[in-house]
Amino acid sequence: MAYLGLLGGVALLVWLALRGVNIVLAAVLSSMLVIVTNGLPVAQGITEYFSFGPLGAFTFAGKFFLLFTAGAVFGRVMGDSHAAASIALALVRRLGAHRALWITTLACGLLTYGGVVAFVVIFAMYPLGLRLLEQADIPKRLFCAALALGAGTFTLTALPGTPSVQNVIAAVGLGTDLFAGGWLGLAGAAIMFGLGMWYLERQRLLAAKNGEHFVPGPMDRIANTNNDGQHPRFALAIMPLVLVLSTIMLPRLLTASLHESTLASKAWPFELLQFAIGQPIVWPCLALLLGTLLAIALFPVARRDALLIAGNGTQDAVMPLINTAAVIGFGGVVTHTVGFENFTHLMLDMDLPPLLSMFTSVSLVSAITGSSSGGLQIFMQTMAPAYLDMGISPGAVHRISIMASGGFDSLPHCGAIVAMLTITGLSHKEAYRDVGMITVLIPVFATFCVMGLASLG
Repeated sequence: MAYLGLLGGVALLVWLALRGVNIVLAAVLSSMLVIVTNGLPVAQGITEYFSFGPLGAFTFAGKFFLLFTAGAVFGRVMGDSHAAASIALALVRRLGAHRALWITTLACGLLTYGGVVAFVVIFAMYPLGLRLLEQADIPKRLFCAALALGAGTFTLTALPGTPSVQNVIAAVGLGTDLFAGGWLGLAGAAIMFGLGMWYLERQRLLAAKNGEHFVPGPMDRIANTNNDGQHPRFALAIMPLVLVLSTIMLPRLLTASLHESTLASKAWPFELLQFAIGQPIVWPCLALLLGTLLAIALFPVARRDALLIAGNGTQDAVMPLINTAAVIGFGGVVTHTVGFENFTHLMLDMDLPPLLSMFTSVSLVSAITGSSSGGLQIFMQTMAPAYLDMGISPGAVHRISIMASGGFDSLPHCGAIVAMLTITGLSHKEAYRDVGMITVLIPVFATFCVMGLASLG
């Protein structure tokens, strides 16, 4: 009964997500099924395992609230000031509207690597992307896949230094920094981006050959990309992103160039460097705050309604944070079952190479929860120390575990996938084949390649 209940809880979560049921409600109902069928104490299961335990929903929400909020506020300011559109329009002028898939991927990648929350990027890019699709006559399903490639793959899990929640979770759990396993991440990002763009362009040519055309949905409002008067110049639009990235990267570069005795000095600049390196949550939040303040100072539209825009951005952070936290709460319940304990022992005791065992562990937990951040948080709390004891370097554990979490998390019940399809007005039947190729198969292949590089030293 316990094993059936555990499998039933996962199946119920998947089924409810595919039916479009709110992911928070789906996580609570699935958690209750697991609690009852596994004989867990009901009160403790809801208030501790699901809510406030080490892997509780509200424990996670409290720890990462500032990061989600800072990213969402920054993204809202960049969107409402038309700075994000200005960046995309600059790419249009450089590449041409017929390169709509390249433009979408590059713009989304630049924004998410700069710290803008993926959900916010999708909202910001969608109206502009529709206009590009109309001009280039590209099916919407491929635009959805391009959004997923730019906003949900290499910038979230592979590129070193990104302030994504996945990168921060690994840094907090392992005591590393956001640049750990940097060369492995660069290799993985190159593979994800290269294969992703090859697939998208190949599908674009096949769609044209087969007579597929752009068909707007009934709720689509197509933006006017010809009115550049309301958009700031590209040189100004890019400055907040540059400030965010440089604020995150500069302490690492300075630390690498200074001697340890110099860093140990009590002078305030060196104490600030140590603070920046040792605060994987607070420092990216400060970087995003600086970027937000600069954007407000530069762009009159944002300056006029700064508090209103910041308030709307805070609101943007609520649902992604709560949705992610609810899925993690479900995982917190699952980790207290006998089945999960046996799974943990099985993974650690199997005669598999440590890297392959780690990949399997992270992938399965992320697949169960339908969340890369949820799966990664559970892995860091329960299994990561064992793989460090096997001799895998912290940098390799950091980067490979993040990349592994960003593969099978994107099965059809993934909350981010459901949200993206809802925003774009597409069904799983229409778009998931392409999205699955971009977010599951290619990242998994890239992770295996990186594991091979790591095994070679």
